[in-house]
Order: sequence, then structure tokens, then C-alpha cells
Amino acid sequence: QVQLVESGGGLVQAGGSLRLSCAASGSIFSINAMGWYRQAPGKQRELVAAITSGGSTNYADSVKGRFTISRDNAKNTVYLQMNSLKPEDTAVYYCAADATGGDYWGQGTQVTVSS
Repeated sequence: QVQLVESGGGLVQAGGSLRLSCAASGSIFSINAMGWYRQAPGKQRELVAAITSGGSTNYADSVKGRFTISRDNAKNTVYLQMNSLKPEDTAVYYCAADATGGDYWGQGTQVTVSS
């Protein structure tokens, strides 16, 4: 079992920045990759960014150049630095872990970008 706890969401004006954190606990040795997803009202959940255990990253086209995913292995934490935020980035952001034996999700954190 893997437990994920997100933090760092909030309300920010367009052009501003936020940093999301996702702390993992439990069977962290089984995690192959971690990522951030988001779901806006009336829309499907989409992948925002992901990072593998080896450090490889990938991003949705809509956030390339603005968002950065990183990890601190000593703290078992993954971060999503979000810069130049736009109103269309407004969504609930979820942390996810791709682990041996299953996928795990955090509870989500709301990000609201005002225009």
C-alpha cells in the first residue's frame, strides 16, 4: 500500500505561481513513477506531468515551459512547480503513484487561477 498526501493548492492570480507537494508513505520501494493529474469541472482527468524513478519526466503540451515536476527522494516527496498560471489551469490536482501491484491516488488539492 502507498499513501499520498498533497498540499500547496490555493487561489492565485493569473501569471502567479504555486508549488504543489505530494508526500508518499508506505510501500514506497514499489513506486515506479509518480505524476500529477488534474480535473476541471465537466472535463476528464488529464495527465499534467510525470517523473519516473530514474528521473525521466514528461509533460502535457499545455504546461510545457511553465510547470516543472521534481522529486526529493530523501523526503519521499514529489513537487509540481507551476509558473505563469492561467485561468484554464484551474482544477483539482491529484498526485498519483504507479506502483508494483497497483496505482494509488491522493485526495486532491484545489488550484484556482483568477483572471
